[in-house]
Amino acid sequence: MIPLKMADRDSPNINVGILTISDSCYNGSATDRSGENLKHLVETGKLIKGTVVTKDIIPDELDQIKAKLLHWSDHLKLDLILTTGGTGFAHRDVTPEATKAVLEKEAMGLTVAMLKGSLDITPMAMLTRLVCGSRGSTLIINLPGSTKGSSECFQIASVAIPHAVDLLRGHKYQVERTHSALQAEHNLSQQHGHSHGHSQEKLHSSSGLPRSRHNSSGHQSSRMSPTALPHPPLLNDGDKGNNHHHHHHHRCHAHSHVNADQVALRSRESPYPIIPVKQAVSIVLESVSLLPVEPVEITCALGRYLAASVYAADPLPPFCASIKDGYAVKAEDGAGVRMVYGESSAGDVPEKTVTSGFCMRINTGAPVPNGADAVVQVEDTELVEASVDGKTEIQIRILKFPTVGQDIRPVGSDIEKGQEVLSVGQRLGPSELGLLATVGVTTVQCYSLPTVGVLSTGNELVEPHAPLTEGKIRDSNRTVLLAQLKELGVPSVDLGIARDSPDTLLQKLSDAMDMVDIVVTTGGVSMGDKDYLKQVLLVDLKAKIHFARVLMKPGKPTTFATLEHKGKTKIVFGLPGNPVSSIVTCHLYLVPAIRKMSGCPNPLGTVIKVKVDRDLILDPRPEYHRASLTWDADDATPTAHTTGNQISSRLLSMSCASVLMMLPASSPGASHIPKGALVDALVIGPV
Repeated sequence: MIPLKMADRDSPNINVGILTISDSCYNGSATDRSGENLKHLVETGKLIKGTVVTKDIIPDELDQIKAKLLHWSDHLKLDLILTTGGTGFAHRDVTPEATKAVLEKEAMGLTVAMLKGSLDITPMAMLTRLVCGSRGSTLIINLPGSTKGSSECFQIASVAIPHAVDLLRGHKYQVERTHSALQAEHNLSQQHGHSHGHSQEKLHSSSGLPRSRHNSSGHQSSRMSPTALPHPPLLNDGDKGNNHHHHHHHRCHAHSHVNADQVALRSRESPYPIIPVKQAVSIVLESVSLLPVEPVEITCALGRYLAASVYAADPLPPFCASIKDGYAVKAEDGAGVRMVYGESSAGDVPEKTVTSGFCMRINTGAPVPNGADAVVQVEDTELVEASVDGKTEIQIRILKFPTVGQDIRPVGSDIEKGQEVLSVGQRLGPSELGLLATVGVTTVQCYSLPTVGVLSTGNELVEPHAPLTEGKIRDSNRTVLLAQLKELGVPSVDLGIARDSPDTLLQKLSDAMDMVDIVVTTGGVSMGDKDYLKQVLLVDLKAKIHFARVLMKPGKPTTFATLEHKGKTKIVFGLPGNPVSSIVTCHLYLVPAIRKMSGCPNPLGTVIKVKVDRDLILDPRPEYHRASLTWDADDATPTAHTTGNQISSRLLSMSCASVLMMLPASSPGASHIPKGALVDALVIGPV
């Protein structure tokens, strides 16, 4: 029998987004246990073979939920979105309504299966409002907000998810294979006398998937609905194994042609020439290209770069508007007493015309009435006569002689009709998004963002949550690099840890090429007998290695390569495994590449002048020295304070570092930099 989870080589690797919807988790007053548990279930491959591409927490707001689902479906094009929370009867539970608003097709079978299974556990499940369905090639499944309920419902739905993903992807072979397996199971059940005239019922469960399971002795057990499956343990604490992070149970199908046995015959010197940093950066930027243009809703456009200029369809203001609170008058009347009739408030259109001897009360931003050509601020007037009840002004006195156009914004004085308000290459920050809203533009053309996969390599690495055993260390590189990518606002994929074997490395890289534009690896680029990255790239993936040694400290073995995969150019950064080296080289090479691909016209980082706080010994290689900054009140040039021991394995040297001091190489006439000297520094954090 073929279990329909199909945890074999033909089961699809599913790109997953996990969205926690909770006011309390969003504002930090509660911990996101449900979302973290779902992430762990996916990453350990317990239920589906998947990769968590993105995870987020948002409040119970209908528009925000819709926007996030649209962005993940239409832009990130995820295979599966799991939402948790907001499915009950409380006033702010609006997840089902938001989901229905974006779905193109509903999947009632999934909903019914989850509800049925949940009702077998607790009658309170009848109050859960779950919605499932698809948008484009993305499957969206609502799950309850509790850790236990979401875990149980996910297990029930997981039976159908791989087949649903194949259908949405249009994978004809996998779909036919599943159908054949279903038919074969049905035929076998008939041969064993299990069919009693209800063949279709026996063939499919409510989710459209086979019900067969096997007991511990290997014999087929009685048929069960997916809802009768035992519920999974809650996995908040994670597996205790070394590397269950990304469903490695199905890996190692690739076979590398790299010979890993002839250790004694390996090269003792690198065949790659060592090049200066400036040349390496130029090679990277010359090798990457702008990504295609796509329409982006302004609610999802923060940090994006414009691919087309934006022009104002209307003038701003669209009418003559008052700059002050006061009175609209005819300037030629000069100072003196005026009769007051009516007022012009923001949002209203005044019906009366101002004539000589009269004025109209007006508020800031309100339209200037016909006949008026000046506004006198209320501070330059005094009351002459009012109604008995004090509710109406009858007469006022203008104290200062007004001039024509005084305190009036003419039509188009801020923005003219047809004026270019934003140009190609501009980054969309909060103010730019506000400007788009002002001119009524809610969708803009932006360059696409690259998707970046992050892979750590090394037999010594374990997950951050794992206990340490002899010879093991916890992997920090992925945490740092994924956080850096999140700060840049680009989608990322956690590719897990690859063991030091050509086959494993090839499998990980091959899988990544289908998901990402850029692969970033850490480790495996030095001269050790287990450093296989460059060999796998050259021999198996036919990549072009542009450089593999750079004259810098830290980061000398940094490797950069490109390769063709299914008609597209893929970028590979092989960063050193030492934590500081990987961060420094990320800022020097990866960040500029991402910026250029995303449409940034000036992708290089900001360099400033700083004063060193002490004498610094120079290294034979140019050094990128970590430092924090302080300013003296009477000096505009900041002082750079070294973060201490700069050894590349010491991650503490990056703590609080906001710049990398770019120290030159030592020379016979210059072995150190004296205290107070000015050096260039690359900004890498808040200053």
